[in-house]
Amino acid sequence: MKTVLITGCSSGFGLDTARYFLARDWNVIATMRTVREDLLPAAPNLRVLALDVTDAASIAAAIAAAGPIDVLVNNAGIGMLASLEGTPMATARDVFETNTLGTIAMTQAVLPHMRARKEGIIVNVTSAVTMRALPMLSVYTGSKAAVEAFTESLALELQPFNIRVGLVLPGRSPTTKFGSNAGPRMAAGNPDAYMPMLQGIFAGSRELTEVTTGEEVAEAVWRAATDPAAPLKIAGGADAVTWAKESDDARFVTPR
Repeated sequence: MKTVLITGCSSGFGLDTARYFLARDWNVIATMRTVREDLLPAAPNLRVLALDVTDAASIAAAIAAAGPIDVLVNNAGIGMLASLEGTPMATARDVFETNTLGTIAMTQAVLPHMRARKEGIIVNVTSAVTMRALPMLSVYTGSKAAVEAFTESLALELQPFNIRVGLVLPGRSPTTKFGSNAGPRMAAGNPDAYMPMLQGIFAGSRELTEVTTGEEVAEAVWRAATDPAAPLKIAGGADAVTWAKESDDARFVTPR
């Protein structure tokens, strides 16, 4: 039975992905900053561990407790919807610390064991916003685009060791906690001059017909983790699939 470690499992895509792998009889290590045992059904193939991807000691403890890992899913992240002008640099650093450097740190932590075994898979969850320029998302998009550039380079770096690396790009999902997650950073980063733009974004989002579900993202992660012929990039969700087709990016169809 293979083992997957998934970060950011307290809600949203991480929680849905943990459920998806559990239902397919994988050993699942579901991690979150504050452990909650009630989020997933008790099972002999489930462990819930505390993990803060911005804390080196927390990462080391979780990796030690997890034991051998076949698949790492870097899903943990924080949201942000705010103008750059009103964003404190401390807030921008927080976003990159979790979304970008947290992904890099977790990847680095699993590599020695994967390289020694000459086997392993790393799936990095980013966002469909990297496919299309959108206002008020400059810092958030930057943090996710950095992960994509990192992943593409890393995929080449790890080929000699039989370690596969892939990306899943979810679309907009009203069922996740992105809004409440981004709330504190949004309130601090929007001068009055930007409010009409922000209100237009909210109004436009209510008219969208294509959205992403947690199960669609979990399915995309599953494909990235289990299909050796999967492309480097996999769009997760109906809207993300549409954007990927419009982008004409060969990395969504070319096998890794």
